[in-house]
Amino acid sequence: MVEKKKILIQLDSDARPSVFDRVVAVDAGVDFVFSYGGIKPEAVRDLVYGAIFTRGPEDLHRSAVFIGGSDVGLGEEILAAANKCFVGQLRVSILMDVAGAKPTAAAAVVLSSRHLPLTGVRALVLGSSGPVGRRVSRLLARAGAVVLVGSRSMERASEVGAAVKSAVAGANVIPVPTGKPEDLAAALEHAEVLVAAGGPGICLLPREARLRAKSLRVVVDLNAVPPEGIEGAKVSDFAKERDGVIAYGAIGAGGFKMKIHKAALARLFETNDQVLDADEIFDLALKIN
Repeated sequence: MVEKKKILIQLDSDARPSVFDRVVAVDAGVDFVFSYGGIKPEAVRDLVYGAIFTRGPEDLHRSAVFIGGSDVGLGEEILAAANKCFVGQLRVSILMDVAGAKPTAAAAVVLSSRHLPLTGVRALVLGSSGPVGRRVSRLLARAGAVVLVGSRSMERASEVGAAVKSAVAGANVIPVPTGKPEDLAAALEHAEVLVAAGGPGICLLPREARLRAKSLRVVVDLNAVPPEGIEGAKVSDFAKERDGVIAYGAIGAGGFKMKIHKAALARLFETNDQVLDADEIFDLALKIN
């Protein structure tokens, strides 16, 4: 009997499905990637039906759905729509990773945890209102850190803080403004971990401010586009000592992020009943060397 091929159905909310996600899927061992762009929730049903009604229950673990794109809210709507399509055992596993945020956030938090226990640690997230920053904040809170969610806008920082508290029971979250030098200095006080998750080409932590933050032990910069999000941390840094601080750059951390992404894709094809979201991806990342 011929073994069924692994098929990944890519539902991307952007007009053009991500080539990056397709390449990673192939490198993770997927045989075929069926890519659909410009997906809205109302288009999901027929695509998912095409996956679940073409194979018997014993073969459905060899089909899976990947939800991507750059719009987090739309991605969540697509996930909800897909989950409504399943009929008993007739279902497939789903991975939702909008904007690549979840493996990236998991990588930042897991790498930080290799240098110090995160429980009770003060961790500052700069650029917390973006997709990656929100996930980093949530995972740090889950790990037991005291999370300072930083943004140039106190209103946005407060919104992120409320969302994290809603998602993580007992989360210790403190919204902080970081747009002015004096605000950034106050946020850095006693912080031991710092993750810069801002947009490309934006320096969120000048070197002078970093050198004055004597409590810092680990910094992770997730911006690969010059200038660095953390001045003085290089994009290729991987546990590199920089002025007494352990530094990770976007490419350095990116290698571990890619391992997480590929492992999550491989996990999809083990059973047909999984939904891999932020927490599941983080649990997977903890097991990767």
